[in-house]
Amino acid sequence: MSAGTRPTSPASQAGPGAEASPAAEANRVVEAVLADLARDHRGVVVDSPPGAGKSTLVVRAAAHLARAGERLMIVAQTNEQVDDLIDRIATDHPDLTIGRLSAAGYLASDRVTAHASVRVALKADDIADRTIVIATAAKWATLTDGSWPWAIVDEAYQMRSDMLLRIAGRFERALFVGDPGQLDPFSTVEVERWAGLSWDPMRSAVSVLLAHNPELPVHRLPVSWRLPASAAPVVSQAFYPFTGFRSGTGPGDRRLELGTGGMGTSHDRAVEEAAATGWSLYELPARHTLRTDSEAVRATAALAVRMLQRGPVAHSERGEAPVGADRIAIGAAHRDQVAAIRLALGPYAGEVTVDTANRLQGREYDVTVVLHPLSGRRDATAFHLESGRLCVLASRHRHACLVVARAGIPELLDAHPSAEPVRLGVPVRFPDGWEANQAVLARLGEHRVRADT
Repeated sequence: MSAGTRPTSPASQAGPGAEASPAAEANRVVEAVLADLARDHRGVVVDSPPGAGKSTLVVRAAAHLARAGERLMIVAQTNEQVDDLIDRIATDHPDLTIGRLSAAGYLASDRVTAHASVRVALKADDIADRTIVIATAAKWATLTDGSWPWAIVDEAYQMRSDMLLRIAGRFERALFVGDPGQLDPFSTVEVERWAGLSWDPMRSAVSVLLAHNPELPVHRLPVSWRLPASAAPVVSQAFYPFTGFRSGTGPGDRRLELGTGGMGTSHDRAVEEAAATGWSLYELPARHTLRTDSEAVRATAALAVRMLQRGPVAHSERGEAPVGADRIAIGAAHRDQVAAIRLALGPYAGEVTVDTANRLQGREYDVTVVLHPLSGRRDATAFHLESGRLCVLASRHRHACLVVARAGIPELLDAHPSAEPVRLGVPVRFPDGWEANQAVLARLGEHRVRADT
């Protein structure tokens, strides 16, 4: 999360203790955002916690601007995000004409071809008549001419500031929407030389935008519709301590029911704890291990399989539905861990989603199983301590999250306080990864199930 005090509109200041219903509170902020689009602002920023309706806001804002007679471009960070937005806008507003700007090798997905209002093109000139044009930031950066009165930048905190600079000439005004608690932009090259500079290309597009334009209005979506009442306080306090949010549902609104009885194993006890409380910490004995810790990998896969075998049924505001393999995800920090877990899943490997935190961003499941980034490690590196990584892993679920970890992580954190160099001009992050990990582990400790030995 970016540090510093940022301007926030009065309509965005309603906190978790407000008396308004979650829906009314969220709608009040959305209305304030739409009102700011009509004012003389060069840009408007909207911070969105996990599952707060960010994509819904983008769709609504796009339709709002289009119906006001504005042509606009929408910038997303991946092709998957582009296709998802096209599908949602075209479904909700079939009267709006949409252009999908793509690279030569792009194959239009069913979500795009299903809509007669959508046209795919390689060049902007071929879709110049479209009210809305959508593409990835990388594709927009290849354009050398053309401009739009408005832009909407989705997942703006995942976008590097240098990419924003490359496309800034394409639009006059913009709405930036994203989650400040998620993973920061990353690079495979050394970036120390730019640290502390106001235009550091590795800072997010939003942080650099606000550093140079502090007067821009910033709104905050105050309600998570994904996270249940058991999870929202944990994630909010650990990763959004100064801009907290609340769950859109109450303690009794969601329930995870197990259809079959267990056999009293530690796997069963962990599954039952998660179903009953929303959280479970499956703790293995303390030990320093390889990154692909075979025992932790097997436990992670076994918990997902055992959850499926117990026949879970999700009860929520959406109704009652069985939790199949497509509604369960496993998250890990590294790709080699992901590969090992997939192998351990056996026949379930093609059914249960297994991926890294980077690739799980923006996705939602009923149940998640997480291999803790610090499990079995001798040290706590900046990569493993990054608060956004744990935030993503702990905030993908609607009902329950099971965390697999070896004992000793709190002691590891105590032995490795943050030793990152302090640089002038670099915003201090709140919370830092050390603090966020301690906060989450303290809560998970209340739901500890020790592995059978």
